Amino acid sequence: MSDAVRGIRLFALDVDGVLTDNAIFLGLVGGARVEFKRFDIQDGLGLRLLGGCGIEVALVSARPSEATTLRATELKIDELIQVADGRKAAAMQEMLDRKEIAWAQVAFLGDDLADVPVMRRVGLPLAVANAVPEVKALAAHVTSAPGGRGAVREAVEYLLRGRGQYEEAVERYLRSRDLASGTWHPAPGSRST
Repeated sequence: MSDAVRGIRLFALDVDGVLTDNAIFLGLVGGARVEFKRFDIQDGLGLRLLGGCGIEVALVSARPSEATTLRATELKIDELIQVADGRKAAAMQEMLDRKEIAWAQVAFLGDDLADVPVMRRVGLPLAVANAVPEVKALAAHVTSAPGGRGAVREAVEYLLRGRGQYEEAVERYLRSRDLASGTWHPAPGSRST
């Protein structure tokens, strides 16, 4: 695994098409506009595995949405960028300056053209299986799972395994849930490195 993986301090990801399956459900309830998005629970658990591994998480969307805000709150993700003008790179630069993180220390998981300016700057560009060809061409790694269907979890696992922290992160998670006693061992046939 490359030094790029070991140097990552921030895992940023797009929302629609990456954290979701790109579907947006719109309607009216009692005359009020409502919006629903589908989020994969295993992706959320993957993001929680990053806690304690020295990697912060940021959601970066070109489409402001209350559903995205709710999911970020539920996952305890403090860095939520939602820019209506689509200028993700400029908004991320402000966050990186505030956190004193260099672009080279950022992994970004994207799927569509709005992600290209960010992916051209980060140290570790990643793409989901359903990404457009322009995004896949920039990616150091493309997940086998599509967005909203386990791609985020797969990308987190890729990062943590590359840093030699996956088993430690799983053990920490299991201890926090009081599900394990002793040392965790990967299941036979699992993707252990």
